[in-house]
Amino acid sequence: MPVIKVEDIAHVRFAAPDLSVMRGFLEDFGLACFEEGGRLYGKASDGRPFVHVTEPGEARFLAVGLRAASIADLERLATHEGVAPEPLDEPGGGMVVRLTDPEGYLVEVVAGQECQPPTPLPEPQFNCAAAKPRQRAPVRLEPAPAHIRRIGHAVLRVSDFRTSERWWKDRFGLLTSDEVEAAEGVPLGAFMRCDRGDIPSDHHTIFLAQLPGKPGLLHAAFEVESLDDLMLGHEHLKSRQREAAWGVGRHIMGSQIFDYWKDPFGNELEHWTDGDLFTAADPPQKQTMQALLAVQWGSPHPMFAGKMAPPPGLVAFVTAMLLRLKRLFSRTPKEA
Repeated sequence: MPVIKVEDIAHVRFAAPDLSVMRGFLEDFGLACFEEGGRLYGKASDGRPFVHVTEPGEARFLAVGLRAASIADLERLATHEGVAPEPLDEPGGGMVVRLTDPEGYLVEVVAGQECQPPTPLPEPQFNCAAAKPRQRAPVRLEPAPAHIRRIGHAVLRVSDFRTSERWWKDRFGLLTSDEVEAAEGVPLGAFMRCDRGDIPSDHHTIFLAQLPGKPGLLHAAFEVESLDDLMLGHEHLKSRQREAAWGVGRHIMGSQIFDYWKDPFGNELEHWTDGDLFTAADPPQKQTMQALLAVQWGSPHPMFAGKMAPPPGLVAFVTAMLLRLKRLFSRTPKEA
């Protein structure tokens, strides 16, 4: 049994040498920004006090936040880890337990924050062949940044997937939606969701990926109102000459319509909409690395966008070989 079952992701935290530069990007990205206590905060429309934090300092990723169901859960986690809950000295207050995972990532588990009522959202009115709810009313969209509803997930690069997976599941009760294999029997990561029983949860809240490169945040993702809203956000960011990373397209695992951008300090943030939801009753699936890098429609992964793009099967083969070699050389002499 896990120590607790978290409800959702709460925030991501960064450092940057210029908060005004970061603020300009985040406002173009669609977050409502404010400064307090020397930090820059970004809010969505879900009523939570913040979903993105930037502190002054050398540009880097600092932490991911998770939301516990209650202060009692937070105290249970703290007792298990031999630490003490602390007051969260940030907008919304509440309490926090700070842990460090096997990769050295800071994980801030929060509870008891004061929240405001969510901003009402318009009901999308899309006419399709089967139903035409929008009648005698044209579509007229005003150019604007995307409207971010909430933070949805974070993707972390790890050096030992199984070790990290065990740590996250044992403490936070995460469930595997899709485990990704570079080759049969060679796992490289998993999309993991929150266990909320019969309440549907996003396909993934945390994705741990054992991919080449140093450990770090691969991206953080934010849900927007609709496909129209995502595309308006895309056009706005393009008009502001922001750096595009990948999109627009529809993923296979999770099914999200996605659009990735880079902030001025190299952090990758995603707009997404129309993602899958599962309950605790839905079993885990296994997927290939080719499916991870593919799209159902839209822009191909940047790795495959050029004229000299490698075959996806070759990328999976090389990744599997590297993972096998790492596994071999990480064994103790007795195991070998």
